[in-house]
Amino acid sequence: MHVTDETPPEGAARLPHEGGAASGPAKPAPRRPLCRGRWRRLHAAFLLALALSVAPSSAWDTDRMLAAAQRLSPRAVEGVKALQPVLAAANALDEDGKLQAVNQFFNRRILFKDDTEVWGQVDYWASPLETLSQGAGDCEDYAIAKYFSLLAVGVPIAKLRLVYVRAQIGGPNGIVQAHMVLAYHATPNAEPLILDNLITEVRPASRRPDLTPVFSFNSEGLWQGVGAQAAGDPVSRLSRWRDVLAKARAEGFQ
Repeated sequence: MHVTDETPPEGAARLPHEGGAASGPAKPAPRRPLCRGRWRRLHAAFLLALALSVAPSSAWDTDRMLAAAQRLSPRAVEGVKALQPVLAAANALDEDGKLQAVNQFFNRRILFKDDTEVWGQVDYWASPLETLSQGAGDCEDYAIAKYFSLLAVGVPIAKLRLVYVRAQIGGPNGIVQAHMVLAYHATPNAEPLILDNLITEVRPASRRPDLTPVFSFNSEGLWQGVGAQAAGDPVSRLSRWRDVLAKARAEGFQ
């Protein structure tokens, strides 16, 4: 991951580089009580209709997403056809279940590769469908895909932040490198849960001492670290984020 041409919040350290019928008139049937089996079928259908009427509405456009995938590649179409049932199922789960489902989907489906290998560029922020189309991406591509997928299944924007961190790789004597994760805050003062491509398990921040936050952002704000101190407009200060927002919305995400 590389962040050299983005502008971090003032005071934050700059980070290093980093998808037939009988004929004749019919005779009226005699009236009879509704059979028990038919009643059960009608009752089940009624309960299903009721459940659908109160289920949370999806925040993604199924047709637009598929059309966007068709413009990208057959692999993107395959990825979308795999993703949409996951989103539909997650839509009915509590927020912890949504986190687990989305985190697991992308960590299993996407292969980690550097931008130079995937895109031939030093730094490229891919939209969710671009990542599915390539079947590979680096840390910010995982975080971005998870962010928009969780918004799609009803997790509020205010609970999600993409976080630039310094990651200690290889233990205390290892290397420190720029990295991005997705943080979920159940409440404003709650300890965040971290969704990361390096570790398959969703863990609270206290169990990720290898990560040091630098700054965080979402569709609505930019902050120093993961705190409450605002640090400007993410759309104006992070050009790649502005581009990703436009691409994701064109793909049918919120």
